[in-house]
Amino acid sequence: MKKRIITISREFGSGGRSIGKALADRLNLTYYDKELVKKVALETGFDPQFVEEQGELAPGKSRFSYIFGPQGIPGVMNGLSATDFLWTIQRQVILQLAEKEPCVIVGRCSDYILKDRPDALHVFIHADMSYRADRIVRLYGESEKSPEKRLNEKDTKRKINYNYYTQQDWGMSQNYHLSLNSGVIGPEKCVQIISDLFLQE
Repeated sequence: MKKRIITISREFGSGGRSIGKALADRLNLTYYDKELVKKVALETGFDPQFVEEQGELAPGKSRFSYIFGPQGIPGVMNGLSATDFLWTIQRQVILQLAEKEPCVIVGRCSDYILKDRPDALHVFIHADMSYRADRIVRLYGESEKSPEKRLNEKDTKRKINYNYYTQQDWGMSQNYHLSLNSGVIGPEKCVQIISDLFLQE
């Protein structure tokens, strides 16, 4: 079946977001990253910054989640915790977007949420620590934490979130159609490989 959706999962600093945007531009597909965050924020009433920060992080670890307690408030958010409510709405939005139009969706467990769609191509972008460390310093600057610590913290949170909601291992090659090392292949070549595969009948 011809593909019409690409999901991009990625290690922090690997360039997955940039690769996803370049793919959308090259293939004339709608790109969902920040736009997805805005849609989820609109549906939940949460601040977009909260959605962006918490939507891929470990469940139940935010101060906001603790306000509502593990079971949430009866009659509010369907009795779910803030993070579980966010996941539920995020899942609904991703399913709706996949039905609406051909698109590229970055992160947010979209590979798992759309795993049963034969028209979806699921990609994982990764790279060596040194490549990613150099890249985040160039993009985001230095901080009091070492680049390596920043990378490990972000990826650990993504992994916990993914494992919690999917019961699968984040980054495990069997969960994706394609796993690419952007540090070795280069972002441009990654775009070409994914694009060629996407366009195959």
